Amino acid sequence: MKKILTLFLSCVCFSAFADTIPPAPVPPVTRVSLFSTSTDWAAVTGLPWQQYHGEISGTSKLFVKEGLVLYYLDSFPCYGEADSVRVWLSPNGKMTGHLRLVCVHKPDTISFAWRNATEDALDARTTGVLTCPTTGDRHFKIDISKCIRGKNWTEYR
Repeated sequence: MKKILTLFLSCVCFSAFADTIPPAPVPPVTRVSLFSTSTDWAAVTGLPWQQYHGEISGTSKLFVKEGLVLYYLDSFPCYGEADSVRVWLSPNGKMTGHLRLVCVHKPDTISFAWRNATEDALDARTTGVLTCPTTGDRHFKIDISKCIRGKNWTEYR
């Protein structure tokens, strides 16, 4: 009985002192919240969403023997459909992949992140930005030779 009483008193004392022990500090968690403004473009402009298809052709000084990978960069008036924002251009200008956008009107220019890589290369860090004029309408065309090379990412500091 004495052992039970001692155990009981030990538990009571420990629980009384446990409330006075400060908890270990919790390191702050940095969270990044990405919210696309594209969800409101139709509402704020009053223009309906429409699907657009882009075809890229031509050659550029950016080409090397591996080819050129382009990733569409969302910007008004369009956003890219998830499965259709990466295309690969062979050194002779043939396009593999789809460029399918949802827009409130046809874009006059669109921007890509780009890098040199083979067609089956895994996604990796890109080099910089490329801005390209478009021609046509719902099925627009991009002549890669008319694109303007912007800064490399390392120059954005």
